[in-house]
Amino acid sequence: MTTVPVFRVEAEKMSGPAIRLDGPEGRHAALVRRMRPGERVDLTDGAGRLAECVVRSVGGSGDPALELDVLEHRSVPRPRPAVTVVQALAKGDRGELAVEMMTEVGVDVIVPWSASRSIVQWRADRGEKALAKWRSTAAEAAKQSRRSWWPQITEPATTAQVARLLDKAATAAVLHEDAAGSLADLTVDQEGDIVLVVGPEGGISPEELRAFADAGAVAYRMGPTVLRTSTAGTVAAAVLLARSGRWSSSGR
Repeated sequence: MTTVPVFRVEAEKMSGPAIRLDGPEGRHAALVRRMRPGERVDLTDGAGRLAECVVRSVGGSGDPALELDVLEHRSVPRPRPAVTVVQALAKGDRGELAVEMMTEVGVDVIVPWSASRSIVQWRADRGEKALAKWRSTAAEAAKQSRRSWWPQITEPATTAQVARLLDKAATAAVLHEDAAGSLADLTVDQEGDIVLVVGPEGGISPEELRAFADAGAVAYRMGPTVLRTSTAGTVAAAVLLARSGRWSSSGR
C-alpha cells in the first residue's frame, strides 16, 4: 500500500470543498512527487487540522499547482501529555539528526540548549542559519511521518531558561550516564507535561546538574550503554511516549 503524501498549507486555506496547493509545496507536489489527477493527497496546517483530498488537476507551467477536491476535513486532538526535549547543541549534523528522529517518534517541542560543554555554540548569523536548518529538518520529518501536529523548534535556551522549563513540568528528567535510577523505571504523569534534558558530547556539567536538580528534575540513565547525543533523545522520548499511554491502542 502506497503512503499518501502530506503537504503543509496555511490554516486559512484549510476550508471548503476545494483547495489549491501552490507555492513551494505545490511545486514539490507537481514536479518532484509528480502527482497526477485521481491520486490521494493529505494537507495539514501543522496544528491539528487535516484535509483528505484527491487531485483534480495539475497545472501552471510557470508556477505549478494542484487543484484538490476535499474528501473530508478532520480535526486531530493535540497529543497529551506533551513531550519537550531540551537538546544540547551538537557538532556537525548530529543536531539535525536528533531533530529528525525526535520528530518522527512524536516529540512535541524541541529546545536547542547552549550547554557549557557543547562543542559548538550558535552565535549571530551562524546561529540563525543553524536554527533554520533545525526547523526545516523538523518540517520534512513531520511530513514524512504524517504528523498533523508539527513540533515546535524554539529559540536557543540558556541553562537558566531550561531550569525554568523543568520547574513547570509534571515530569522532569535529565539523562546522565552516572545516575542511579533507570529511565525505564520512571513513572510518567499521563496528564502533565514532560520535559527531558539531553546533554552534549562532553556531558552535563556538575553546575548544570545542580541547577536542574534544584528545579525538581531527576537524573536517569538509559541503560548499560552510553548513547550519542544525536540518538539519546529519540530513544528516551520513545520510552516516555510508550509509558505515557500515547502509543497505546487507546492513546491520545
